[in-house]
Amino acid sequence: MKNMAGLQGMQPGAQQSVEESMRPFREFLTQYNKITEKCFTDCVTDFTTRNITNTENSCSINCLEKTLKTTQRISERFQEHQLLNVEDPSAAMQQMGK
Repeated sequence: MKNMAGLQGMQPGAQQSVEESMRPFREFLTQYNKITEKCFTDCVTDFTTRNITNTENSCSINCLEKTLKTTQRISERFQEHQLLNVEDPSAAMQQMGK
């Protein structure tokens, strides 16, 4: 709450700038939380012990690796599409099937 009180006394442009600079961090945390929740839900099944089983450990590692590789692959394809769209918009439309 202390930070919010400090933001309220700022000029509107400065407050907006701070909020915009925090957006990537918020997006990162949102993605991190989604991945953590998904992998935990999929992989952790035994709550009778404090220890992480080998199965849970390998499952969570595989889950994270697959998610990161998928995200990387999607980002690469998106960048290729954006580059193609900048170079030749009609070719990009044809590639999309429109």
